[in-house]
Amino acid sequence: MEELMQYVWQYRLWPVQEMVAVDGSRINVLDPGIHNRDAGPDFFNAKVQIGDRIWAGNVEIHVRASDWHRHGHDSDAAYDTVVLHVVAVDDMRITRKSGGEIPQMVMRCAPDFSERYNKIVNSPFRELPCAGTVAELPEVMLSDWLTALGFERLYAKADRIAQITEQYNGDVASALYITIARAMGFGTNAEPFEQLARATPLKIMYRYRDSLTRLEALLFGQAGLLEDTHGCEYAERLRSEYDFLRVKHSLTQSPNTMWKMSRMRPQNFPHRRISALAHLIYHGILYSYYDIIKATDIDSLRNLFRIYLEGFFSTHYNFTSEARTPSSTALSEASIDTLIINVAIPLIHANSRTDGDDSAQRAVEMLSAIRAENNNVVRTFRDAGFKIEDAFISLAAIQLRRCYCEPRKCLYCRIGHRLLSQRVKA
Repeated sequence: MEELMQYVWQYRLWPVQEMVAVDGSRINVLDPGIHNRDAGPDFFNAKVQIGDRIWAGNVEIHVRASDWHRHGHDSDAAYDTVVLHVVAVDDMRITRKSGGEIPQMVMRCAPDFSERYNKIVNSPFRELPCAGTVAELPEVMLSDWLTALGFERLYAKADRIAQITEQYNGDVASALYITIARAMGFGTNAEPFEQLARATPLKIMYRYRDSLTRLEALLFGQAGLLEDTHGCEYAERLRSEYDFLRVKHSLTQSPNTMWKMSRMRPQNFPHRRISALAHLIYHGILYSYYDIIKATDIDSLRNLFRIYLEGFFSTHYNFTSEARTPSSTALSEASIDTLIINVAIPLIHANSRTDGDDSAQRAVEMLSAIRAENNNVVRTFRDAGFKIEDAFISLAAIQLRRCYCEPRKCLYCRIGHRLLSQRVKA
C-alpha cells in the first residue's frame, strides 16, 4: 500500500480538487521531488504550496499517520526537513523532533486510477495482467522494454556464474560444472541438480573422468536414486561402486533429493538427464571453458553439447523402464540450444568483464541467432500479442514474467506504468 501511495505521489495520479491538508488548506504540488529508495524521507527536494505559502523540503508517506512513531522518525533529526506528511489514514498529528507540527494530507487515488490498478494487479494469477492491451501500446516502447529486460536477465545469469566462481575461490571449472548441472534440470529439477553438483565435488569427478560407470555411480548415488531399483542389475553394479567411493571420499548425499517426475515425458526423467551429465563430463565438457568463451558461432557451441548415450541409458528411461524406441541421443537440438542460452552465453558474457573484449556484444548477437525457446511463458506472451522471435527476446519474456508479472510488480514494469500513469482528469 505504501509503495502504491509513493507511486501515486511520484506520478501525480490524484484528483486535483481533493488536494487539501487536514486543516483545510489547499495544496498545490509544484514538484513532487526525487524518489528516495534508501534511508531517509521518501521524496527529496519537493516543492509544495500549502495555502498561500510555498515550502521546499522533503515529503514522507505512510499508510497511517501513527506509522511516523512506529518507524522511529520522531527521534530522527533527518525527518525535521519534512514539509508534508502524506497518509491514507489520519489517526494523529505529527510534530518535528525540533518542534512544530508537520502539515498533513490524506491521499485519495483518482477513481479511474484505482479501477485500472485493481484490474491489472488483482487479475487471476495465471493470467497475464496486461493481456488484451499490448496491441494498443507503441511498438518502439515494447521493443525498448524487452531489450532492457533481455539484458537484465543475461546480466543476472552472468552474475550468478561470477558469484559461484567466487564461492569456489576462483575455480571457473567448478562454476561451469554447477551451472551445467542446474541447466540440465531444465527448470523442473534445476534445484535438485544444482544441489547434486555441489554435493559431488568436481575434484572427485575429475579423478574418475575416464570411467563412465564410476561417474554415473557417483551422480546416481549422491542423488539418492540407487536406493530402490527393484533388482536392476546395472543399478546394483552402480550401487556397489558408489558404496566404495562414498566411504573412500567421505561423501554425503545431496540434501535435496525431491526429484520431480510426475507429468513428465519419460525421456526427460532425471535419470536420463543425470546420465547425460555424466556423459558430458566423460567427453570433456569441463575442459571446454576456453572453447566456449572464444566461440564465434552457434554451431561450434552446439557441437560441444551434442553427445550420445552409451550403455544402459541408451535403451532405458530409468532403472525400471525400458525405452520403447531406444535412442542414444542424449539431448534434443532444442535442449542443446537451452543449454547454450543458460550456460554458454552467460559464461561468455561473464568472461567479458575480466577480459574487456567484445564478448558481451558477441553474446547478445549469438542469442539473437537462436530461435526463441518454446515454453509456457513464451507462448503466453505470444498469445498476448508480443513478437518473440529469437532467444534474446524469449529471455526478456521470462524475465518479465518471473520478476514483474508473477510478483505483481506492475508499478515497476514499463507496460504497467504506461497503463497506470495515464493522465488523470481533474
